[in-house]
Amino acid sequence: MFCRGSEIDGTIYAISMNKNILPFLLIVFGLCFGNVRMVAGPPFRTDDPIPVPFQHGELYLFSTAVFDAGGASGIGPAVEFNYGILPNTQFHLILPMAFSALKGEASHIGYGDTEIGIKFRFVDQSVYMPAIATFPLVEIPTGNASIHLGNGETQIYLPIWLQKDIGKWTIYGGGGYWINPGIGNKNWGFTGLLIQYNFTDTFFLGAELFHQMPSFMGAKAYSGLHVGGGIPIAKEYQILFSTDLGNGIASYKHFSYYFGLYHTF
Repeated sequence: MFCRGSEIDGTIYAISMNKNILPFLLIVFGLCFGNVRMVAGPPFRTDDPIPVPFQHGELYLFSTAVFDAGGASGIGPAVEFNYGILPNTQFHLILPMAFSALKGEASHIGYGDTEIGIKFRFVDQSVYMPAIATFPLVEIPTGNASIHLGNGETQIYLPIWLQKDIGKWTIYGGGGYWINPGIGNKNWGFTGLLIQYNFTDTFFLGAELFHQMPSFMGAKAYSGLHVGGGIPIAKEYQILFSTDLGNGIASYKHFSYYFGLYHTF
């Protein structure tokens, strides 16, 4: 989920919470109980095909942003909520605070575009077969596009994700197509592959190689490399982080990060 103003996704991660919503969400986050499990997807852009187990859930409190020659934009704090509504089926929701500080323009902060989706795994992993799922997303234009806190139009993402576990290694990847209406916008594709080493059930490090097509007029396709991982900080909590090392791969020079607190229940 991204807002217009940076070449990453053509729209910055854009969702937010106002001052009244944030304390409530923090309380909800703290009252949920469960055990941290290994996660895929966040903190990386490439997603995985594994839905949250039936009648279980997970919460992320996170921030992510992009800094380049045109300025900075991103979201944070933001909340991601996933819940297993049926076997092999997960409901997904992101509620974020977007910000924009573009060169030559005033800085802005406010509620951005709301993301909802359903992840459905239709092939289970076996000895020879990877897990396979689809995870369509809808970006609802609740942010103010005139100040770069949203896209201004409903966006739809149609991906396919695959995953195979080999001992302590996890490999997942795939890609999809973004339907991205709006003046100056372009439909675009994304593909990614991630390799992750799991030291324990809650401690992992990984590297992600991805490629995306231009999402608006004047942008260029580019590839990137993210590195990151997850570190347990308590029985029920885990820190997730990643950063972009792709400046040596593409001519698009920038810095990006993801930093979040993860919890399951």
